[in-house]
Amino acid sequence: VGNNSVLSCPPQSNATMVTWKINPKVGGPCALGYRADQNKTDRTNCSDSMNWKFRPDRDPALEIRRVGIAHEGNYTCEVVATEGNFHKTYDLTVLVPPRLTLYCDDRGNPVCEAAAGKPAAQISWVRESNSTPKEEGHDNGTVTVLSKFTAYSTNVTNTTCIASHPAGNQSKSIAC
Repeated sequence: VGNNSVLSCPPQSNATMVTWKINPKVGGPCALGYRADQNKTDRTNCSDSMNWKFRPDRDPALEIRRVGIAHEGNYTCEVVATEGNFHKTYDLTVLVPPRLTLYCDDRGNPVCEAAAGKPAAQISWVRESNSTPKEEGHDNGTVTVLSKFTAYSTNVTNTTCIASHPAGNQSKSIAC
């Protein structure tokens, strides 16, 4: 999320037409088109964040600027050339790194929260714990995971929470 993404299309030297057909999971479909005989591009219902990366006659790649969850969906590039028709399809999934916080509850137990990640983060503790994480889903598809550290012994002074996520792992330490 937040980065730019470039989706490539099968480049053909004799392309007569290139079309990107975009079907997001949220909202209506859109399309970008290019006709070589008229050297003309066209767009239908696409947001300004989606456009050709370069000139479509040289490279028909699609660039998505500032990728958001709303960009998730299917992206199909169709190239019509003298050699035939060529297709390439992407299923775009957007990763959202969670915000990691670690604090002490009113009983002095460490609580680790990986907020608004997509997909849900996996929380673990450096010292062994018998905690059971709780997940809360949000309307935008993100998930908050909450885990309370419960120690097997009472002589624990410093604990570390680790949030594992495809967008990157994070860790924080606390003494309660």
